[in-house]
Amino acid sequence: MRYLLLVSHGTFAPGLHSVMKMLVGERDDILSCSLRDGEGAGQYVSELEETISPITANDEVILLGDLIGGSPLTNALNTLASHGLLPKTRAFGGANVPMALTAAFDLQSEDLDGLCKSIVSEGQNALSEMELDLGGDDDEEEDL
Repeated sequence: MRYLLLVSHGTFAPGLHSVMKMLVGERDDILSCSLRDGEGAGQYVSELEETISPITANDEVILLGDLIGGSPLTNALNTLASHGLLPKTRAFGGANVPMALTAAFDLQSEDLDGLCKSIVSEGQNALSEMELDLGGDDDEEEDL
């Protein structure tokens, strides 16, 4: 089985997990853990250990973190390594909803390399500035 593991500072990962539940349903292969404000690395790792307890040596992990080099992602990689899972892990920083959705929809795909390329591509394609037309008639309401 392949798992999607979401990690972050604050409430980003649990919030993203909540969005995944809304859009793809409740799934046992999507897990999340976050480093909360005022929490030490030891407590986070302990919670992460509990979060990843369903993952076995035969499983694979897609790890989405909020920041490359941040404590949640770094500690998640170290924890997965201590369980011998690092060779079966693909990790990404800068997580956003399109990345997580792509991973969730195709999580069990046979083409892991293709899935990983899609995760990055969808994440990058989602980033753009919206052009807002704020001019026009004051009497006329326009949809954004």
